[in-house]
Amino acid sequence: MPRVRKGAARHQAKKRILKAAKGYRGAGGRLYRQAKEAVVRAAVNARVDRKRRKRDFRGLWIIRLSAACRQRGIRYSEFINGCKKANIGLNRKMMSEIAVTDPKDFDAIVETAMAAETPARSS
Repeated sequence: MPRVRKGAARHQAKKRILKAAKGYRGAGGRLYRQAKEAVVRAAVNARVDRKRRKRDFRGLWIIRLSAACRQRGIRYSEFINGCKKANIGLNRKMMSEIAVTDPKDFDAIVETAMAAETPARSS
């Protein structure tokens, strides 16, 4: 039985890697071995950054909420505590969006949170 060489399949694999590495600088976009390493590293970084994006957005929402709360004379931690005690079921993303787009509704949320949190403040 003759030995089978992987000509067409190997060529397709190399084409797939080089196509994925299109636009990379230097040898990482032109030479197969460097392109293969670059593509693997890019895939790892893409996965890590998908997780990081969630962290970054949560941080952004908290910064927005903190700034909006300070304008209304309450600290962020007190606001969140008041929201939990008042059973306000909005997450940070929605509350920050309300704070940016609809300040009157956010004022109402802050008032509710302050009213629920006030007994804990005085004791």
